[in-house]
Amino acid sequence: MQTKTNDTTTARGREAEALAARHLEGCGLRLVERNFRVRGGEIDLICRDGKVLVFVEVRQRSRSDFGGAGASITAGKRRRIILAARHYLLGKPEGDCRFDCVLIDNGKLEWLRDAFAADD
Repeated sequence: MQTKTNDTTTARGREAEALAARHLEGCGLRLVERNFRVRGGEIDLICRDGKVLVFVEVRQRSRSDFGGAGASITAGKRRRIILAARHYLLGKPEGDCRFDCVLIDNGKLEWLRDAFAADD
């Protein structure tokens, strides 16, 4: 059974992802998929930017006690995103892709294009 705190955190996460998706669509990207999960990794949003497939990590922080939203994207988190992206790409035609982050700190949204690479 989930606790109220987990329900609230999940709801806030969904809201942040929806806000990020609207922002990216407003900037011309097309949403392909949300919350792609495989064992060991997850991608919040998968979008198309022209011919480029974009894997997007959305991070939100309402406080900066432990660093902002960007500080929470650790090397381990990047590895899990890359793992999920590799699974997603299996059996698909080769093409360009990139890893973006949408950071929401105290309500301020920042989109980092090409935030990290698969060999980071």
